[in-house]
Amino acid sequence: MNRSHYCPVCLVCMVFVILFLKTATADEASQREAPLQVPGLVAFWDFQEPAGQPRVSKGSDPLELQEREGSIKRVAGGVFGPYAAQIRKGQYFIIQRPEIGALNIHGPDAQVTVVAWIRREEKSHWQAIAGVWDETRGKRQYCLFLNAPRGTKGSEMKRYPLNNRIHGHVSNIGGPTPGEKYCITYSSGATEIPLQKWTCIAMSYDGATSRVYVNGKLDALDDYNPFPAPGGLFDGKSEGSPFTVGAVHRSNEWGNFFGGEIGGLAVFNRALSDAELEQLAK
Repeated sequence: MNRSHYCPVCLVCMVFVILFLKTATADEASQREAPLQVPGLVAFWDFQEPAGQPRVSKGSDPLELQEREGSIKRVAGGVFGPYAAQIRKGQYFIIQRPEIGALNIHGPDAQVTVVAWIRREEKSHWQAIAGVWDETRGKRQYCLFLNAPRGTKGSEMKRYPLNNRIHGHVSNIGGPTPGEKYCITYSSGATEIPLQKWTCIAMSYDGATSRVYVNGKLDALDDYNPFPAPGGLFDGKSEGSPFTVGAVHRSNEWGNFFGGEIGGLAVFNRALSDAELEQLAK
C-alpha cells in the first residue's frame, strides 16, 4: 500500500502562504474602504459601476452621479477596485441642485475637503475636478481644479503664470472677487501633475484658509499655498449650483472639462488633518 508522505517544512510554508494571502486580502479590503472610516464623510465614489449607469456614492446618504455628453467608459486599472471611469474631454458627471444634499456645504463657518484619485490625460487649462461651482450665475461655493494657467499670489491678490498645478477654489460671495472679472481666491500647489500617472490630489478649507495636497502631502508654495480666504462659503440656496465632476458652467455654457481617468472621489464636511490626508493617499 502506498502512503503519502508530507514534508513538515512544506506544511509550514503552506500555512504561512495561506495566512499571508488572508492578511493581504484583508489589507486590500481595508484600503478600499478607507474613506468610509474618516469622520465627516459626505460622499465617496469608487467608480466601479458599468458605463451607462449612475455612479452611486457610499456613505450614509447615497448620491447618484449622472453621466452627461454620452456614456462614460469603465476601464480596467482602478484605484478602489478593478475599474475606473474614463472621462473624455467634453463629458462630465452631475448631481442636480435639488439632489445634492449634504454636498451643499456653505455658511460662515463652513469647512470642506475634496480628495480625488486621477490619471490626467489632457493638457488643456482650467480642468474642473469636482465641486459646487457655477460661474455663469455667480453661484460659486467650492471646487478642486487642475491646471489653471495662473495662480493667485495671496500677499498681492494678483495672478502670475503657474501651469500644471492643482488649485483649491473657494468663494464666500458666489460672484467674482471684488474688482476682478473672475473669482481669484484659490490656493495653488508647487508640484506639476504628470500625465498618465495616478495621483491623489486634494483641497481642504477650514473656513479661513485654502490648502492643496498632492499624494497626501501639503503642496506648499510661498504666497500660493496655503492661501488666506476668510469668510466661509457662499450659500447658493435652492437655486444654487449643482455638484459636478469633470466640468463647471461658465461663460453661459459647460466648460473647463477634465480629460482622463478618475478612480475615486471623496467629499468631507470638515478640513481633514495632514495626517488624515496622508493616510488616505496610501
